[in-house]
Amino acid sequence: MGYAKDGNEMVRLAYTVLAADSKGVALHEAYKDNIRAEVAPQDKEWLPKVETSISLPLQLFAGEYKITVQVEDLVAKASSQLDVPFRVRDSEDVHPGDSLSVQAFRFLRKEDDTKAAERAAYVPGDHLWAKFDISGFRYGPSNRIDVTYITSVLGPDGKTLWTQPQPEGEQDESFYPRAFVPAEMGIELQPKIKPGAYTLVVQAKDGIGNQSCEIREPFAIEQP
Repeated sequence: MGYAKDGNEMVRLAYTVLAADSKGVALHEAYKDNIRAEVAPQDKEWLPKVETSISLPLQLFAGEYKITVQVEDLVAKASSQLDVPFRVRDSEDVHPGDSLSVQAFRFLRKEDDTKAAERAAYVPGDHLWAKFDISGFRYGPSNRIDVTYITSVLGPDGKTLWTQPQPEGEQDESFYPRAFVPAEMGIELQPKIKPGAYTLVVQAKDGIGNQSCEIREPFAIEQP
């Protein structure tokens, strides 16, 4: 409302839509468009409408964000702004940090499970799955990241029984700084593996920040 018309009964508006985090960092490139419409005196109920969709980055920390709509009336040489807050919620407990860390570790019964296993216990021949998230890494030009990880299984005596053949991870660039890197591993437990207390080791590395970290998560092999 409150728009002006030129001598030809034309409304001319330009608008920008942008989503940003609590620090004002844009989540995507600004969407810009304009509205050109002839509005006759009898069109008293006519209102300009802004319609667009926003694709959020795949990984965002839980928190408060906002969408800002800026409209410029090119006839009246006036502008207006509307901020619409929204909240992002994440199913896992992942938080920003000052150093590299592995967070939200969970053992799973199946690869596509959405909830952690109630007990980290398996029997010989089972498939062991685990998922976790890596955060606290540094960024290069164009928000480039270089995050890798290796998982290993230690036996009851502390000796390494299995190690990932090669590092997994992500090396890429993005418009918005990646909040965290989701990761997973899976192995089939040998039918002859002995019952006992075992350990899954995750070693993560940040190639850009030259930092590394490690976590150890216990699990059990039980008699079938």
